[in-house]
Amino acid sequence: MDDPLFWHRLQFGFTITYHYLFPQLTMGLAFIIVVLKAMGLKTGEARYMDAARFWIRIFGINFAVGVVTGIPMEFQFGTNWAEFSRITGGVIGQSLAMEGMFAFFLESSFLGLLVWGEKKLSPRAHFGAALALWIGSWLSGYFIIVTNAFMQHPVGYTVTPEGLFQLTDFWAFILNPWAFVQYAHNMLATVVTASFVLTAVGAFWALKGLFPEQARLNLKTGVILGFIFSVLLAFPTGDIAGKMVAKYQPVALAAMEGRFESGPYAEMVMVGQPNVAKGRIDNPIKVPAVLSFLAYGSFSANVKGLNDFPRDQWPTNIEMLYYAYHIMVGLGTILILIMGIGVVLNWKGRLETTRSMLWVLMLAFPFPYIATTAGWAVAEFGRQPWLIYGLLRTSQGASPTVHSGSVIFTSLGFAGIYVVLAFLFLFLIGREIAHGPVSHSPKA
Repeated sequence: MDDPLFWHRLQFGFTITYHYLFPQLTMGLAFIIVVLKAMGLKTGEARYMDAARFWIRIFGINFAVGVVTGIPMEFQFGTNWAEFSRITGGVIGQSLAMEGMFAFFLESSFLGLLVWGEKKLSPRAHFGAALALWIGSWLSGYFIIVTNAFMQHPVGYTVTPEGLFQLTDFWAFILNPWAFVQYAHNMLATVVTASFVLTAVGAFWALKGLFPEQARLNLKTGVILGFIFSVLLAFPTGDIAGKMVAKYQPVALAAMEGRFESGPYAEMVMVGQPNVAKGRIDNPIKVPAVLSFLAYGSFSANVKGLNDFPRDQWPTNIEMLYYAYHIMVGLGTILILIMGIGVVLNWKGRLETTRSMLWVLMLAFPFPYIATTAGWAVAEFGRQPWLIYGLLRTSQGASPTVHSGSVIFTSLGFAGIYVVLAFLFLFLIGREIAHGPVSHSPKA
């Protein structure tokens, strides 16, 4: 396919999907490390500090690979999306610069103190470093979300006579209501991811009979946090995010549900295949009126279908958007169910001895990664065909002088490098899990 725009989009989608496998764990672990160290300070029990020490090492490996995989994306703003950068740099340059400050200065500095400074710092000072790491990583995440939120729901800008976007209201841009909802939903998802990783490691140790005290702590902490944050991910943040899409991007909502005709008492499609050519869902299983209620708070609310919008405003890949949305929602439900069962078994004192559940917890850790990938696919496929929703089309943002062959060649290079990084990452993480936590307590 000799279409440079297709290859630009494919390369950026591939690199950002691969990259985000790592930040979502670091941001979630940053919160969990704070929880573990806070419990250690409160109770004086060494097991919490031992657990925090182990997960700080995992955080460090994950952070390093995340930084390496994030660099190609920064370059793509100039190599693949030069027109987008030229047109919108006066706005998004602010948030991207602030993200870099927090990620590369605040976050990395305090990570160094956490990894190498425990013996030099007092327990409270080391906890302060963990707290600063959490704040830095989550602020870094916020500024990335602000950038994306401007692309979804542009505010605080003006367009010059030359067609360039300029920032006119910094606080409207930073406090974009879309960013608040998207950020809350995203950060809760990072804690869910980290909780599933926590329980997976604990389940592995329990099944192998290794580090029993740490296995119990990982399992208990993971299922409790995982259940709480999985529920919050669905409601209220998921619910509010859906209502915002219905209000500001109704054509995206119609595509997410494969809805072609408008009308009240709109059904929610549970199962089915979108048939865009014929404008219908094949083999559907629907729940009457639920979509109307979820989108607008009333069972009788009218929900517009795709046929009410000009064809050139439809998302460019309705099938991918539809399936990504249903994968996200389906897996989100499964995550709640798994962690809910884990909480019940933990309450009964049977979690670490129920081998079938330990196998489920050990093997389920990819689920939140798949769900978050699908969630971001929903956001980005739903925004198409726009780079800045309603203002700048994707076709207007690509670099005009970069041809398909160059993008294909560099994509293959990225793929090769990422394969090497994946093996190195898995080796380092596997080695840490095999070594287990290092205790500084007298019992070690």
